[in-house]
Amino acid sequence: MYLTRRQRQVFDFIGNFIESNSYSPSLEEIAQGLGLSSLATVHKHLTNLSDKGLIRRHWNRGRGIEIVSAIDRPEMVNMDLTACYALPIKGHVAAGLPIEAVEMGEERLSVPGDMIRSAEQSFVLRVRGDSMIEDGIHDGDFIICERRKEARNGQVVVALVNGCETTVKKFYREGKFIRLQPANSAMAPILVHPKDVEIQGLVVGLLRKYGNI
Repeated sequence: MYLTRRQRQVFDFIGNFIESNSYSPSLEEIAQGLGLSSLATVHKHLTNLSDKGLIRRHWNRGRGIEIVSAIDRPEMVNMDLTACYALPIKGHVAAGLPIEAVEMGEERLSVPGDMIRSAEQSFVLRVRGDSMIEDGIHDGDFIICERRKEARNGQVVVALVNGCETTVKKFYREGKFIRLQPANSAMAPILVHPKDVEIQGLVVGLLRKYGNI
């Protein structure tokens, strides 16, 4: 996602106005506050901000502009450049035998916006184990995940096994079974009945830190 300078000004104006007045500005007030001569221009900027998930518009209300809160959308960092999102780190996930995912509190990781399609549906997990090393996923890596309930054969997924153990593997549907395939020729796949596995997300990206940082 990319915000123009004017879009950022409109977004900031709305936020500051709501903070000062406890209600949202009208189109006329936005135009006056930013020195814009056309309400159509204001409308265009609001449409762009709405399409990017930064505001919500309630058409049945006179002052119906709402800033999407940090609860509803991940924090955006450095909005004047290519956006980065501070996505929540949901815990650890096994690249080996399944282990129970461990929640990591409020820890977050900044992720470039062009790595994800929907910030609201994205989260981060830290990898434990080396069962996916042949796909370039190493112990200690951060995987960027998009929430999904379904997967196609060959996709790398985060799967909940037997209701309590989470693992990252390649997904294959084979007859009456689901095969969770490691990307490590020294390890055997996990075969489970479909009722015993729940897809929690697709792996869409990876971040790795080098050294003691």
